[in-house]
Amino acid sequence: MGANKYPGKELYPHLFSPIRIGNLRLKNRIIAAPTSPSMITTDGHFTPEMIAYLEEKARGGAALVTYGEAIVHSATGKSHDKQLQLDSFGVKQGLTEAARAIHNAGAYANIQLSHGGKYAGLQSVGGTQDLMGVAYGPSAESTPLGEVYEMPNEMIYEIIESYGKAAKVVKDCGFDMVMVHAAHGWLFSQFLSPVLNRRTDEFGGSFENRARFFLMALDAVRKAVGPRFPIEVRLSGDDMSAEGLDQAACIEVAKMIEDKVDLYNISCGNHEDPEMFCRTHPYAFFPRGVNVYLAAEIKKHVSKPVSCVGALNDPAQMEEIIASGQADLVMMGRAEVADPYLAAKALNGRAEDITPCLRCYECFGNGVVTEMVRCTVNPLMGFQLQEREHILEAENEGYAGGLGGKCSIGCAVVKAPAAKKVLIAGGGPAGMEAAITAALRGHDVTLCEKSEKLGGNLHPAGAAYFKEDIAKFCKVMIRRTEAAGVKVMLNTEVTPAFVREFDPDALIVAIGSNELRPPIEGMDGDNVVMAIDAELHPEKLGHRVAIMGGGLVGGEAAISFKHEGHEVSVIEMKGAIVEEVNSFYRGGLLPMVERSADVYVNTRVVRITPEGVVAVRDGEEILIPADTVVCALGFRAPYDAVDALCAEADEHYIIGDCANVGQIMHAMNQGYYTAMRI
Repeated sequence: MGANKYPGKELYPHLFSPIRIGNLRLKNRIIAAPTSPSMITTDGHFTPEMIAYLEEKARGGAALVTYGEAIVHSATGKSHDKQLQLDSFGVKQGLTEAARAIHNAGAYANIQLSHGGKYAGLQSVGGTQDLMGVAYGPSAESTPLGEVYEMPNEMIYEIIESYGKAAKVVKDCGFDMVMVHAAHGWLFSQFLSPVLNRRTDEFGGSFENRARFFLMALDAVRKAVGPRFPIEVRLSGDDMSAEGLDQAACIEVAKMIEDKVDLYNISCGNHEDPEMFCRTHPYAFFPRGVNVYLAAEIKKHVSKPVSCVGALNDPAQMEEIIASGQADLVMMGRAEVADPYLAAKALNGRAEDITPCLRCYECFGNGVVTEMVRCTVNPLMGFQLQEREHILEAENEGYAGGLGGKCSIGCAVVKAPAAKKVLIAGGGPAGMEAAITAALRGHDVTLCEKSEKLGGNLHPAGAAYFKEDIAKFCKVMIRRTEAAGVKVMLNTEVTPAFVREFDPDALIVAIGSNELRPPIEGMDGDNVVMAIDAELHPEKLGHRVAIMGGGLVGGEAAISFKHEGHEVSVIEMKGAIVEEVNSFYRGGLLPMVERSADVYVNTRVVRITPEGVVAVRDGEEILIPADTVVCALGFRAPYDAVDALCAEADEHYIIGDCANVGQIMHAMNQGYYTAMRI
């Protein structure tokens, strides 16, 4: 049954057809997009964790795995604090190990050659001011972040030479392709800009002159790698900025370089503009595939293959993109973080088990906070190296457990040394992930949920028009719970008496948290609705809605209610709203909230009346009119209930919001690793 053994080839024949790029024959049209988590040494070298991260994407079925933003000229080009530096002494060992790991896992290895231009000397998004150097751009300018100096001609020629040297280094180390980055506001994008580039020499003025630096760098790369080695280029299809190129100009750039490249990757926007960042890396307010049309337009004007980006993660959509001729290949970044086995699942006819990326930017945000990659829905992300070590231990001769099935993401799960009778109280994300993992390890698992359905707070969290990703994730988790053979008991509240009668070997308490209902005068009024109830039943809301609480729940609710036609106010005691989310998501979310609602910060609620909310701001009492008041003042763990349950089982574990109110990421992580300890 050779050629027809995979269901995905019938379901998605174009997506899983091979394509030749230069001297490479890609087995499918799926590329793991250039990503560059901070798992890099301070010398600019790969860490073992970084290599394991890349290796897993190859194991997951992508034809080509790309590392992003490798700096070719460290002295002037680092756009973030920790980046791979291709001119750093000792970098070759990690490069060679990475290329071999990707090859051994079944994919080709690609690497993106980059230079930050002026942002290498300014504080970039997620960067630290103390680590910045002198900023060199196409022309001198004063910015709020500091002075930019015109890049001297001798430096330009030195950087051109560095592109050739870097390309030779990565080819010698075993990489199969290089991508030259000329988008997202970095070096070549800056020089192409008629606004930023005001030079009067051979690198400024006319369109041809502004493109000269870029073209000379491409020529240096080609000379270094030879005629058949594939060169990819990342271009904007539209810079979407008054400072950049419009769509027509981007098309001209693409046509100008056609004889120098083998593959186009078409993106858009500017990494350093917080609102534009959310278009370059589309957040949940955009439809999936929002940027594909840019690749489709470029494809009309060039003959070389074109790949597209735009928050893609649905194999059916990707199949349609390629079948309809909009692009030749698809490229995924965050989708491959959420589920590195996306390609393999699609190929094997298991698309319904793909973990959807929530587009929450926790992968970006954690790179800044912890200097490693993490994911809200993938508890193994960033821990690939440790998981591989656990599996090797399990495969050693004499280990009592051995290997079980595959976990939620697709990795092998280590069997438990002995099967136990496990009771899980609570069917939210933490409880479901624990149940799935424990069942796959061979335990006899019963999951009790006091409501009529599994999912917990994923249901209200996924209710808004822009939270479809969370709703899909909830369905995936429910299907996995059923497929793992977990015994599910709905409409069943776990009490201390229930635990005593059930008599489990191990108890996992995942009963969630309770909404805070502070003793504010008027809270018992008919015009007050709790946030969860408001999200699930928006029909309860009047025309004018005042939201008490400007955290993530209140901010996202404001956007949703405005979309449904309500007049919205947000009241926050602190000096800013939606502060608890990562800076990347907040950069796009905050303007959306401000456009959707009247925002009152440094404002304390005094009482609620039939007319609305009476509050104090700047020492003055004000009335914020409202037909409905929504309470979004946070959650609190029910410690007394948790302690009562734990007292009934010697082996017990507390996970999710009832341990400490947190995010989906914390629930998934605790659920998986708790089950791995039983």
